[in-house]
Amino acid sequence: PPDFITSPQQFVCFRLYTCKYIKMGKVHGSLARAGKVKGQTPKVEAQEKKKQPRGRAKKRMQYNRRYVNVVTGMGGKRVGPNSNADKMK
Repeated sequence: PPDFITSPQQFVCFRLYTCKYIKMGKVHGSLARAGKVKGQTPKVEAQEKKKQPRGRAKKRMQYNRRYVNVVTGMGGKRVGPNSNADKMK
């Protein structure tokens, strides 16, 4: 290998006497700013939620949501739970 290459990570030898120089990569951003956005976000307390049904009641709720009260959007396709299709009308 050439004299200016000091570490074995900086080159790859494909065949005898054939070496290719590889530049080492950089880390994206400095570690001094790690967690900056999470640190400045205001803490919001978790809201109390109604407990989810379990067992037979949960299966009944899933069946009703998927097959009985089917909400369809444009073209007759099913609408996902996070869709804003009802607000479009």
